[in-house]
Amino acid sequence: MLTTATTATTAATEIRVRVAEHAVAGGDAVIATIGLGSCVAIMVHDAAAGMAALAHVLLPNETLSRDTANPAKFASTAVPLLLRDLRAAGAPGPYTAKLAGGASMFAQLLPTGGINMGERNVEAARAALAAAGVPVVARDTGGDHGRSVYLRVADGAVIVRSLKRGASVI
Repeated sequence: MLTTATTATTAATEIRVRVAEHAVAGGDAVIATIGLGSCVAIMVHDAAAGMAALAHVLLPNETLSRDTANPAKFASTAVPLLLRDLRAAGAPGPYTAKLAGGASMFAQLLPTGGINMGERNVEAARAALAAAGVPVVARDTGGDHGRSVYLRVADGAVIVRSLKRGASVI
């Protein structure tokens, strides 16, 4: 899939991010991604600049895929991509991050003691953010349920919706 990057918007706009894509926005935009299972939404916010970025990552790192051309596909490369694009759009930081997703949708199929892809995605996202010096201030991860997220760029609030758990704000 193609990686998308959308820069500052001035009117209320919803930007949809699909699997292995990312977006950067400012103003009154909402960046949304639908149907997170084991995938993880990595959301980075610069409160002073009023800008944010979101990547819908599929895998923890490039070693798990033959096609490694798209940095938004992997947690390990999505974080540097988001930070680079935020800086290019005029958001120098400091940044905070939020995470959502990383569910174990098919836990009953895992061998006892096996680590699921959702957990691996969450840990890779946390490690990449820590390496970049970006603190994770909130997360809604794990479990056995899917999620959709709506990142309000203006204030950094994230609405997490789940058929199983309802809606919450992180």
